[in-house]
Amino acid sequence: MPRIVMKFGGTSMAGIERIRHVADRVRREVATGNQVAVVVSAMAGETDRLVQLCKEAAPLYDPREYDVVVASGEQVTAGLLAMTLQGMGLNARSYMGWQLPIRASGHASALIEGIDVAVLERVFDDSGIAVIPGFQGVTSEGALATLGRGGSDTSAVALAIAAKADRCDIYTDVDGVYTTDPRIVPRARKLDVVTYEEMLELASVGAKVLQTRSVGLAMRYGMPLQVLSSFEDLPGTMIVGEDGSNLTTGTVMERNIITGIAHDRNEAFITLTGLPDRPGTVAAVFRPLADAGINVDMIVQSAKSAGGMSDLTFTVPKESLAHSVDALAKVREAGGFQELLTNTDIVKVSVVGVGMRSHAGIAALMFDTLAERQINIVAISTSEIKVSVLISEDYTELAVRVLHTAFGLDAPAASLDAGAAS
Repeated sequence: MPRIVMKFGGTSMAGIERIRHVADRVRREVATGNQVAVVVSAMAGETDRLVQLCKEAAPLYDPREYDVVVASGEQVTAGLLAMTLQGMGLNARSYMGWQLPIRASGHASALIEGIDVAVLERVFDDSGIAVIPGFQGVTSEGALATLGRGGSDTSAVALAIAAKADRCDIYTDVDGVYTTDPRIVPRARKLDVVTYEEMLELASVGAKVLQTRSVGLAMRYGMPLQVLSSFEDLPGTMIVGEDGSNLTTGTVMERNIITGIAHDRNEAFITLTGLPDRPGTVAAVFRPLADAGINVDMIVQSAKSAGGMSDLTFTVPKESLAHSVDALAKVREAGGFQELLTNTDIVKVSVVGVGMRSHAGIAALMFDTLAERQINIVAISTSEIKVSVLISEDYTELAVRVLHTAFGLDAPAASLDAGAAS
């Protein structure tokens, strides 16, 4: 009997009517003869509200208590969905992360260490439906742990892997993965298939469809992923291996050079001036950030000045800015730098595609396109299939639009007219 994990995002769970719609989706999946486990996010906006309460209570909040607060959103929707399914006559019950358990380490961005599926197996044997709050687990000390923003995706993929599911379906407010945000570029195209590696890069540089860690897990274990709309019965996007080997149709993908353009407004810029030019200086800067569990992204170090000093610039997530400044204060006290400057009015814009491996000139075209529109580049980072630039947030939409056109990703006008007519 096929086994499916269905995950529903915050917009899908935003109110009782939408929860009823989700319950009907689950009912139809069960009616086809599949064993089903459901992972749910908190209602749209609820996690943001809870995070804001934590910040108001204490700007440098205790991560353990933060987890206690923000984990509550998913618990509410899990219980409500289980009630709704029971009202339809289905054998459904909610199970918290500690009841399975989902074992995790750390707080605020905890890592999943393992999932005990014995409870799930009993549910499946009894023809039941398990409804599980995403985003949460339990530490070895018995404390709640949360997996970071978007962590319900990771919960769903990890659960699918542990339970040996045939597929993990991610239901969102869009009907698949697009070449860029269609709210910015109306001529963005939906992609039928995307490789794990491309989706991993897109997610890491700002695409909001899937959390980065969830894609990495799926790629590592070869778990088939499908992104679908919660609101429309439309074909979605399959996330596959680069050779398309886990496509059930055996389709061979015709690769574009560039798959998509992504942007991320969740970047804060930190510049440290007057760093002494000696071994260990940079390590002394980044060690306290690592100890605080803060991810550092783009890094630029200037050449040393005549006085033997240099400047160091890097980005961190906006929500980590206050903790970063606090952690770096100790470095400054030890004479590690002269001044600390911050800037949150920036955005990271990236072009992603496996075609970069075999095509030269991608970065040059990107830089030329931005220069033609007088968009200044503050920092650059690259990988084998990605080029990212940091620019002023004021130019976000312009940069995404012109790059989307420059790399030939715009949908033909005829297809847009046909979509509007339908």
